[in-house]
Amino acid sequence: QVSLVESGGDSVQAGGSLRLSCVIFGNWYGTYVWGWFRQAPGKEREGVAIIDSRGTLWYYADSVKGRFTMSQDNAKRTVYLQMNSLKPEDSAMYYCAARPETVAAPHDDAHSYNYWGRGTQVTVSS
Repeated sequence: QVSLVESGGDSVQAGGSLRLSCVIFGNWYGTYVWGWFRQAPGKEREGVAIIDSRGTLWYYADSVKGRFTMSQDNAKRTVYLQMNSLKPEDSAMYYCAARPETVAAPHDDAHSYNYWGRGTQVTVSS
């Protein structure tokens, strides 16, 4: 069983930066991929960035390329999302998610992820 706990969300001005953290608890077998997703009110949950357990980045949403960076620290069992040059449209609840690497589904398919954190709120004001 895997549980995920996010932190780092806050209210910032446009152009600012935040770093989100997701601590991974529990044990798992096999290799997993870890993802950051976000959901704004009235919108679908969308994939932001996906990384595998070896640190290989699988996916960035076009809207965040060049501004967001996902990374991991296996020793700390933590994945991060560094967010720079934040825009009001980045405002959303950000979720950490995990699924086995062998799942045959698009990287940003939220329905294919079976472990989720409770989310951390990011609000960007103009």
